[in-house]
Amino acid sequence: MQGRVPQSELLSRMTRFRTAMDRADPAWKLAAVVSKVNLYYFTGTMQDGLLLIPRDGGAVFWVRKSLERARAESRFGDIRPMGSFRDAAAATSVPATVHMETEVVTLAFLDRFKKHFPCTSVRPADGAIAAIRAVKSAYELSLMEEAGRIHRHVLERRVPELLVGGISEAAFTSSLYPLLVEEGHHGTVRFGMFDTEMLLGQVGFGESSLYPTCFDGPGGSYGMCAAVPLLGSRERTLQKGDLVFVDVGCGVDGYHTDKTMTYVYCGELPEEAVAAHAACVEIQDQIAAMLRPGISPAEIYATVMDGLDTAFLENFMGYGGRRVKFLGHSIGLQIDELPVIARGFAEPLQENMTFALEPKKGIPGVGMVGIENTFVVTPHGGRCLTGTHPGLMPVCRD
Repeated sequence: MQGRVPQSELLSRMTRFRTAMDRADPAWKLAAVVSKVNLYYFTGTMQDGLLLIPRDGGAVFWVRKSLERARAESRFGDIRPMGSFRDAAAATSVPATVHMETEVVTLAFLDRFKKHFPCTSVRPADGAIAAIRAVKSAYELSLMEEAGRIHRHVLERRVPELLVGGISEAAFTSSLYPLLVEEGHHGTVRFGMFDTEMLLGQVGFGESSLYPTCFDGPGGSYGMCAAVPLLGSRERTLQKGDLVFVDVGCGVDGYHTDKTMTYVYCGELPEEAVAAHAACVEIQDQIAAMLRPGISPAEIYATVMDGLDTAFLENFMGYGGRRVKFLGHSIGLQIDELPVIARGFAEPLQENMTFALEPKKGIPGVGMVGIENTFVVTPHGGRCLTGTHPGLMPVCRD
């Protein structure tokens, strides 16, 4: 059993949430949290339950299953058993408006909730939760630092031993997963984007890393089949001269880092690909230098994008017409948190926010070059958690 989230952490998060809600909607009366990731954030345990946070009065975590595990894992102050929403509603003063995670709650869930909590309207609490989760505490950063250490060690030291001529993408990724777990990875990679499935990330040999996917990222992957566009192809095998693209997450006690490493197997890439990769590394370093409190993500994005040549923008941050409109994303309990290094994110950065920066560029006939590492916002610029290797690591094992 891993260490429990300190009670001081839980109290700080609840205080900051109430402050954020006061700013977002001064008239708020009650917030209801139901998603397992946010329940873990506020209570330190991930159970089937309902966290009710009144503006005035103590928050209560109502647990359907497992109450025993919740009490064993959590230092939250008030955990109570719940057979159904009826039990929680009977002990709660229900206002006309309840704030919920509107990005998560389904219509069917809301109908069941309103059957017992007769509110007349529901407003979002998502923004307030995202805002406080974006700024990491020393405790959270310590977990991300450990995830970054594992990430760096595995991708920069141990992956080359897995790359053998003739191995398939699926076999390579299947070998990478237990290696990460062996080193301390918590075994899953979580995303907030609706209905997103991911085992580790995206892995591709050569042109596979350009293959179209529904995932909102610049890279690609053939995947196993149309029904499971994950893991990697059983048919695409590693050949001499291949670019190897490995974009995977790593986590410790719930907290993730994100990193992309590229390798060149038994050969050399065209000069165009090498030059494009070097440019992406320079862009990452440029963005990292700007990760200081007070600057906005939108300003960073505009500064970088406006400074790039029109020719370079072709296939930058995606291949063909599949370019994404960001350069990086916040990260923590989920890989794809807010804010994003993109237009429209005008709120200034705060110290101890964390971002994965991922400038990448597709090269026809070669694959997706570029880089990704996870950084912490500091007064001196971004501090990297996942290593400084520039990528295109040469590997040759027959």
